[in-house]
Parts: sequence; structure tokens; C-alpha cells
Amino acid sequence: MKFELLGKDANARLGVITTKRGVINTPAFMPVGTQATVKAMSPDELKEIGAEIVLCNTYHLYLRPGHKTISSLGGLHKFMNWDKPVLTDSGGFQVFSLSALRSISENGVQFRSHLDGSMHFIGPDEAMEIQSALGSDICMAFDECTPYPASYDYAVKSLELTTKWARRCKEYEMQNSAIGNRQSAFPGQALFGIIQGGIYKDLRKRSIEELIEIGFDGYAAGGLSVGEPKEDMYEIINFTAPLMPEDKPRYLMGIGGLKDMLAAVEAGFDMFDCVMPTRNARNGTLFTSSGRISIKRTEYKSDNSPLDENCGCYACRNFSKAYLRHLFLAKEILSMRLNTIHNLYFYIDFFRKMREAISKGQFKEFKNRWETALQ
Repeated sequence: MKFELLGKDANARLGVITTKRGVINTPAFMPVGTQATVKAMSPDELKEIGAEIVLCNTYHLYLRPGHKTISSLGGLHKFMNWDKPVLTDSGGFQVFSLSALRSISENGVQFRSHLDGSMHFIGPDEAMEIQSALGSDICMAFDECTPYPASYDYAVKSLELTTKWARRCKEYEMQNSAIGNRQSAFPGQALFGIIQGGIYKDLRKRSIEELIEIGFDGYAAGGLSVGEPKEDMYEIINFTAPLMPEDKPRYLMGIGGLKDMLAAVEAGFDMFDCVMPTRNARNGTLFTSSGRISIKRTEYKSDNSPLDENCGCYACRNFSKAYLRHLFLAKEILSMRLNTIHNLYFYIDFFRKMREAISKGQFKEFKNRWETALQ
């Protein structure tokens, strides 16, 4: 993987990530394909709306159908018929979300499957083995996602565990690559380290320094949007980004609000993922150039206008608000599909326009205009 920084507008960055399966223009939004599918979307539809990379979930694919099964079928790309880049998370956040079903030790996490109650263990070696078998283009180091609230002492211990696991992930990669015994049939995965430290700036700084010392292909900020106040999240975003290496991709994990992503791009982040556009689509909440709307509202019952006059997606080109409302209230499958096509198109087009604004030195005006429109 290669990252090239093409330009900056203040701290906002314009770049390109080159992988063997294609390029990713940054700032970039990655649709989430939790179980090797972006819900309600086919791979061809994702390409049509301009998606350049998708995120798949290590935890879920490990449990079902299993990483060994996917590997035996040719790897994740062949399995889901997606020939562009894939990023796999390490499973750390999903294990974090199973707090009532897991126990953490120095070696990893033992947890109970949410599917059938069976017991499993994932540590740094296991996370790397699973992601290697999946054959993703970018894999993530195994981390402990620091919860909120967390005491300073807990955040220190969590950070130390994350650094220990990150070092083990790097060692696993180097050992298996060096002896030509990599578990995957797809060598050359990029490995990103994950910054933790909660809301404590000194711990965030320490985490970055320790990860840089280990050395990764990219760096991600984790442990945000886990319940902390927005002002604390913004403060950590603005503190963290400038400390991250300039010549590597900067990934802000799990942040998907449009205003939040604007603030993060302004701070200097490059990559984003979130289920927000797809989950909201299924619930009838749609993003437009005038802000969010709930398509189930009575006012749209006889509205023959498109969802967004400024949108070029398939749904907006062909259907009215009245029809989209009818489909949603009738619980038709097409409702989920059209809503998802629209929301993901909107997000990806939003990032395309953002990149254009950065290239022209107009990001501040872009950000101000959208913040006003999204109120």
C-alpha cells in the first residue's frame, strides 16, 4: 500500500491510497459491509455510486461462516464478488460491545458468541490470522476499545494492553512474511495501528508515540463516539490528528455524522466508516442537501417531487417522495434498497465534493455552507 499526500487546505488533506486492487481517494468514506455485504446493495451498485473501498467485520465473519471457510473459497473478495479494496477491522470494537459476555486478559479476550452462546478466544495473533485468511487489503491491529466513562487508571491499563497487542500484531506480520509462511493466500496486507487513551490527551499522545515506534502502514484513532460528550470528542479529534504521521493515512473509526466528519477532515483525518447512512436508510431517515428528512411523514403522502433536487442517485432520478413514503409504510424490500442507494450515494458524493473543495482551497467555505444547511 502506498499513500500520497496531494495537497492541503489548512489542515484538511487531499490524498490517494494505492493498493493492488485499486485506489482510494481521500478524504474517503467506507460503506460498512459487516457480514461481507453492504446491506441492501449489490457490489455493482456500490461501484455505480462511486464506492472505492468497503469495510468488513472480522468478528462477525469469524463466527459465520468462518475465516477458514472464506479462505477455502478464494478469500473475501472472491466470496463477495468485490474486486476493489477491503478493510477489515480487528474485532476489538465488537468484543468491546459484548461487555457482559467477555473477559479480558493479557493474552486477549474470551467471549461468548452472540449467535449461539459458544465460547471463543481472540488475541492479537488470532486477529491477524483471521484477517490474513480473509485476505483484506488493509487489516487492523487488535486493540482494547477504552469505554466511556473510564478512570485515568483504567485508561492507562487499556492503553498499555493496546500497545502490547499492537506490537504483537506487528511481530506476527513480520514473522510470517519473513519466513514465507503467511497464513493468507494474499500477502501484502497493509496493517494499521489503533490509537487509544480515552479522553485523556497525555494518553492519546503516548499511544501515538508508542505506535509510531512500532511502525505501521497507517494509523487509526479509536475509542471515540462511545458515549463521550461531543465537545470532548471534538477536542480529542483536534488534538490527535496533528500528532499523527503526515505521510501515512489517518483513519477516524466509527464516526459518521456529517458535521462530525467535516470537523475531523478540518483537523486532518483521511478515512471514515459508519453504519449511519445504511441504518438510517432502513429506518426511513434520508440525508439531503437541505438536511435529514423522515420519509414516513404525512406531508410527503402526495409529494411528487424527488427526494433531493440536487442528487443524481437512481432513487432521486426515478421516484417521488410520495412513492418512497408508500414503499416504506408498506414495508416493501424496495424501500430499503432505494433508501440505501440514496443515502450511500449522498455520502460518497459529499466526500467527492469535499475533495474538490480542498483541491481548490475552499474547504472552509464548503464546511460553513454545509453546517448551515444541516442545521
